[in-house]
Amino acid sequence: MQKKPLILVSNDDGIDAPGLYVLAKALKKFAEVKVVAPSIQQSAVGHAITVRTPLRAHEFRRDGEVFGYAVDGTPADSVKLGIRSILKSKPDLVVSGINDGLNTAVNVIYSGTVSAATEGTILGIPAIAVSLEYTQHPDFEPAAKVAATMARFVCRNGLPKDTILNINVPAIPAGKIKGVRFTRQGRSRWDDKFYQRKDPKNRNYYWLAGNMRILDHDGDVDQIALKDGFISVTPIHFDLTHRDFLEKMRREWEGKLKFKL
Repeated sequence: MQKKPLILVSNDDGIDAPGLYVLAKALKKFAEVKVVAPSIQQSAVGHAITVRTPLRAHEFRRDGEVFGYAVDGTPADSVKLGIRSILKSKPDLVVSGINDGLNTAVNVIYSGTVSAATEGTILGIPAIAVSLEYTQHPDFEPAAKVAATMARFVCRNGLPKDTILNINVPAIPAGKIKGVRFTRQGRSRWDDKFYQRKDPKNRNYYWLAGNMRILDHDGDVDQIALKDGFISVTPIHFDLTHRDFLEKMRREWEGKLKFKL
């Protein structure tokens, strides 16, 4: 009998998030699933890790049974602690999600969901991040089915080293989803604004708001695929070197820069 793959599941919405529960339930149909996730909401913390205070983890129960471990830290903390200390053996795959809100374009940088998956790749484990477009009444089931199908495929076929699959699912009825597009990360930026307000002690505080501006409208980018009614699957990695400009620097800058130390 073939051994079930071991999958570590995490997120950034917190261990009590409904998207995490639906994801774990879908993966348990073919895999052994271990959940290690932040104890509270940790959206937009990026790849922060805890270094100045101790981490604590405790069993989290759901419906009278142990569902997983809640970590008083970030998504990256949760995956790192899960792999290094909590799990008894190395997982075959890390799956992060299902996030309540898209993680496309520039949001990939801020996303705790994507960072949880990234921590898996840093530790040498294939990883998937899954997000559902925000809606007031989210239905995570279609995204969970997509995640389970992709997870099963990756467990059998693997991924290139240091590669994350960033999956985003439109919040439309399953029957209206047109299919899957393999996409590249789009370009966007946030037009941010801080609203200044007063607390009860008349001290200033600031509340961040803003709208995302899409800068890339080609059909092969994540945001446009979703707008067109497709699931977006983007292979990403975090070698941040601008390779073309590096070659230009080597050709044109060598010998021209004189540093006085």
